[in-house]
Amino acid sequence: MATASLYRRTLPSPPAIDFASSEGKQLFLEAVQSGTMEGFFKLISYFQTQSEPAYCGLASLAMVLNALAIDPGRKWKGPWRWFDESMLDCCEPLEKVKATGISFGKLVCLAHCSGAKVEAFRASQSTVDDFRKYVISCSTLDGCHVISSYHRGTFKQTGAGHFSPIGGYHAGKDMALILDVARFKYPPHWVPLTLLWEAMNTIDGDSGLPRGFMLISRLDRAPALLFTLSCKHESWMSIAKYFVADVPCLLKSEDVKDIKNVLSVILSSLPTHFREFINWVVEVWRREEDDDQNLSQEEKGRLAIKEEELKQMQEISLHKHVQDFLSSEKSCLKTIFTRTENEDYLPEIAADVCQGAGLLSGISGSSQFSCCQETNVKYFNVNGVKPVTMVSGTVVNGSGQQGVDVFVPSSQSELSCCGSGPTCDVGVYSLLTALLLALPPETWSGIKEEKLLQEVRSLVSTENLPTLLQEEVLHLRGQLQLLKRCVENKAASLGETRLIEVRCQALLSIFYSSYVANIW
Repeated sequence: MATASLYRRTLPSPPAIDFASSEGKQLFLEAVQSGTMEGFFKLISYFQTQSEPAYCGLASLAMVLNALAIDPGRKWKGPWRWFDESMLDCCEPLEKVKATGISFGKLVCLAHCSGAKVEAFRASQSTVDDFRKYVISCSTLDGCHVISSYHRGTFKQTGAGHFSPIGGYHAGKDMALILDVARFKYPPHWVPLTLLWEAMNTIDGDSGLPRGFMLISRLDRAPALLFTLSCKHESWMSIAKYFVADVPCLLKSEDVKDIKNVLSVILSSLPTHFREFINWVVEVWRREEDDDQNLSQEEKGRLAIKEEELKQMQEISLHKHVQDFLSSEKSCLKTIFTRTENEDYLPEIAADVCQGAGLLSGISGSSQFSCCQETNVKYFNVNGVKPVTMVSGTVVNGSGQQGVDVFVPSSQSELSCCGSGPTCDVGVYSLLTALLLALPPETWSGIKEEKLLQEVRSLVSTENLPTLLQEEVLHLRGQLQLLKRCVENKAASLGETRLIEVRCQALLSIFYSSYVANIW
C-alpha cells in the first residue's frame, strides 16, 4: 500500500514557539543577554538532521559529542575522525535502531561507550526543580549539554517518544529551547519547561520505564586504553553478579591461607562464558591497496602508550601471582579460556573485527558481509624499538572486499605463555590481573586472616600504581560498578517485561575489536 509523502508539519503553537518566529527571536535575544544560551553556540555549530526517522537518539548524541569536541579515536571517512550516526552502534545494531529506535537506557550506554561523561535521570528519580537547575547549569556553560527524552503528544505534536538536545533557557518565561533533530518535521522551538517535564514524565511503552534526561560532558580523563568490560553474551548479568556479590561471599566462607588460595577461590569458580566478559581494546584501520600502513605520529604515539601500559601491568606483583597460579593450574586455564588445541587467538581478533567493520567498506549494519579470507599476523615497529602485533583480515560482501589491519598491544613473553601445549590467549595474565585490580576494595574484607588480608590489599591497591595504569583500573572499576547497578535494577523488576536491557556491542566499526561494556 502506497504511503502519502509529507513535507514538514505545522508546529502546534501554542504550546511551542517557533525559534525563527518574531517571538522566538525575541526570546533568544533576551536569553542571550541573561547568559543562558552559552551552550547553544557549540550545539548549533554541529546541529544536524537525523538521517533516519528512528535515529533521533543517535543524531542527538552525535551532535552533542561533536559539540563537546570528543575525539572518537577512529576514522569516519578518508582521514577524518568524526562522530556520525552510522558509527554509533555500541549498544544496539543499527538495523534494529532504524526499525524501532533506541531506548533511554541504551542511549546512556552509548554515550558512555563513545567516551563521554554521562549523568542520567529518569523522571521518577528527579523533580521539575532539579531538571530546571540542570538545564540552567548547562545553558550557562558550553562544556555540558542536556538531551531530553520526551513524548511529543504533550506538545500536541504528531508522533510518540523522541530525543533532542536542549539548546538554551529563558529564565523570565521559564522556557527551554528544543533543537529538534527531526528538522524535516518540526523546526527548533521554545516550550514551557514545566510542560517539557510533563512530556518526560511519561512511560516508554517498550521498556515500561519513565523517560528522562541526561547530562553529557567530557570525561576528565581518557577512557580505557587496553581493556573493557562486555555484555555481548547473554550471561553478562550472572558474570557481573559473580564478581560484585558472589566473590566476597566466597572469600568470606572459605578458609584461605595464602594468595594462591585466594586466586583459586576466584578463578576456579568463574562462570561459563567468562571469556566474553573482559576484552582487549584494539585499533583498526582500513588497509588501502599497496599501502604499507604508514601511521601518523599521533597513531604511533597512542600505540606506544598502550605498549607502555601493558609493560606496567606485567611489572606489578599481582601479575606475577596470577601468572604463577595459572601456569601451575593448567586445568583452570583451560576452563577459563576454552579453545581448540591449535586455535590461534590473534587471527580470531581479526575475524571478530570483520564482523563489525562494515563501516570501513561502506556496508555498516549489513548482514551480508563476513570475514572469509585467511588472516595473518606480523609485527609492526611503531617507534623503532617496541613492536606492535598487527593482525590482518578482510571484510567481504557481494560487491567487493576491504582489507582491515588490527593493531594489538602484546608482549613476546605472553605470546608463547603456554609453550607447545594448548593455546593460551595473548595477554591472559594481564587481562585477569586488570580485572582483579578492578574489583571493589570491599571485595577482600571477608578474608579472615589479617596478615593475608593486608597482603591482598597491598597487591590490589591502586595508590602506588603508575598514573597510566591507575586510570585504566579506575575506568574498569567504574564499569563494573555501573554493571552492578544494572543487575540490581534487573533484580528489582523481575515482574516486569522488557526492562533495562543494556547490551553494549563493540565499537568494532573502527576502534574496538571486541565488545565494550554494557552500562547503566
